[in-house]
Amino acid sequence: MAELVDRGHRLLVQAGVPTPLNDARLLLADALGCDLHQLDQALLLDRTAEELLTNEGGRRQADGFQSAALDRYRSHLQRRAGREPLQYILGHAYFRYLDLRLGQGVFIPRPETETVVQAGVDALTRVDHPLAVDLCSGSGAIGLSLATEVPGARVRAVEVDKEAYRWGALNAAAQEAAIREVGSDYQLMLADAANAATLSDLDGRADLVISNPPYVPMDAIPSQPEVRDWDPDLALYGGSPDGCLLPCRILDRAMVLLAPGGLLVMEHDASQGPAMVAAALERGYVRARTHRDLTGRDRYLTAWRPAMVLG
Repeated sequence: MAELVDRGHRLLVQAGVPTPLNDARLLLADALGCDLHQLDQALLLDRTAEELLTNEGGRRQADGFQSAALDRYRSHLQRRAGREPLQYILGHAYFRYLDLRLGQGVFIPRPETETVVQAGVDALTRVDHPLAVDLCSGSGAIGLSLATEVPGARVRAVEVDKEAYRWGALNAAAQEAAIREVGSDYQLMLADAANAATLSDLDGRADLVISNPPYVPMDAIPSQPEVRDWDPDLALYGGSPDGCLLPCRILDRAMVLLAPGGLLVMEHDASQGPAMVAAALERGYVRARTHRDLTGRDRYLTAWRPAMVLG
């Protein structure tokens, strides 16, 4: 078993994979149909793959099963050495309390976006029967987190790309029971998030608009192959040299969707904090500020639609 991990580790090191040992372990566990804890225990006890594939009753899996598992591992390693994202190979990724299904055509949610979600959760828990809108929803990571973590939340999610929408719909179906258990409601639609007609029935009613829009500057092509070659361009690039064009369109749409006193939470590039604060203030938002993620980089904007002033 240790030899299999070592072989994978060395191959991924040669390919320049940033976390070769971790990836080799995860890929082997997936190929063998066990979890990482079981694999680590087998490694600690110096067990072989054949021993790990022996079931609890002591009966050994068929030789063909073991051969297929090892073939699967070799295939996984070749794909990862080609810098295909680990999450695509495994077919899923964990995000906060969710296990999301992922594959080619959908943006892979990042850990830093979990801080964006937390800002949204904190805001919604202060509102009775809150209504939230998730613009540019992708895999559903943000909106589904809100729907499962905030009891009684009504969440409306919008995604324009058909392939990303397909993955978002799969994840919504997988979380249906969890959403129902906390008394929430989640609906996903295929539409342009910046279009004035999208969710126009909710104009002036949303307590929260939250978004992780495309924001990478057009000339800032990512150096990491997993991002540059695999993440959908539609989910990456912000439509202008500074990457702010699409985020500003989200600012415009959110101002209309929000109820007076409602909150916008929007992720942005680490270089865009001052520009996003300025853009929000220009559009009439108040108390606009940028917040840092766990790595200390500017990561997301919060801004409020002004509360209605009675004469």
